[in-house]
Amino acid sequence: MRIAIIGQQDFGKAVLEAFVSRGDTVAGVFCAPEKAGAKSDPLRVAAEQARIPVQQLSSLKTQEAAAALRSLDVDIGVMAYVLQFVPQDFAHIPNHGMIQYHPSLLPRYRGPSSINWPIIRGDTRTGLTIFRPTDGLDEGPVILRQEIPIGEDDTLGTVYFNHLFPMGIIALQEAADLVVSGRATQTPQDESQASYEGWCRVGEARINWHNHVDLIYNLIRGCNPAPGAWTTLNGKKLQLFDARKHPVRTFSQVKGSIGAVAAIAEKSLLVTAQGGHIEVLMLRFDDGKKLPAAQFCAEAGLSVGTVLGV
Repeated sequence: MRIAIIGQQDFGKAVLEAFVSRGDTVAGVFCAPEKAGAKSDPLRVAAEQARIPVQQLSSLKTQEAAAALRSLDVDIGVMAYVLQFVPQDFAHIPNHGMIQYHPSLLPRYRGPSSINWPIIRGDTRTGLTIFRPTDGLDEGPVILRQEIPIGEDDTLGTVYFNHLFPMGIIALQEAADLVVSGRATQTPQDESQASYEGWCRVGEARINWHNHVDLIYNLIRGCNPAPGAWTTLNGKKLQLFDARKHPVRTFSQVKGSIGAVAAIAEKSLLVTAQGGHIEVLMLRFDDGKKLPAAQFCAEAGLSVGTVLGV
């Protein structure tokens, strides 16, 4: 089939390469312009290396965008990690319209941080959805949906890179085949089950050590590797990445006060929270590099009893 890819970054690049490798023709690529000083978009670079025409338009709502897509005469448009708004008059240009990837089980977790929030909320399942884009954000009819478990120690990184990323590439190919062959079914989303959450950014990633240890652990997992759950040390941001949860069952097991460093071991440090302790193995202080806990403690002079987040 003849395809236009609308997307960006590593996922967009991987989708492009997957369609090309199976013999489809990628007639053109649309990706957002790179900001000054930002690293090169992997999708753009891959397309240019393959001599595939690339459009980097500030908006897909213009006549210029529509004319560029119309000139490609494609069977289907494939939306792979798209942050630009795609209007219906643009989405309907391909002969069989467009399909879009979203990394959640729609209609749950509509929005831009749909992998973070299920982990942060302690959900045990998530997945991906391929759907028809509409003018509503992540609201179009569903073509296919695939579900995966979230393990109690899974992070944003493991859920995405081990599951939703590779599964999404295959799912987009499957959905494109269904649509172009006329075999696709389109199921409206159940609005009674719908939810929307916005970005999970720095403000949402701040740790409150007075929360229960389960909530703190889920926040760290759901923000690892980005945006990085954080607290403060001496008034500066301290991000926590690889971690473990240690619930306590008796008062005698509680070490230290809330938010205090309760212990420093060979490879980790322990921080006290309500209902248990958070063991941290990897940290980043201020604008520095990620460091193993032992190295960070030695360099920062961190000691047992230091209270974080004040």
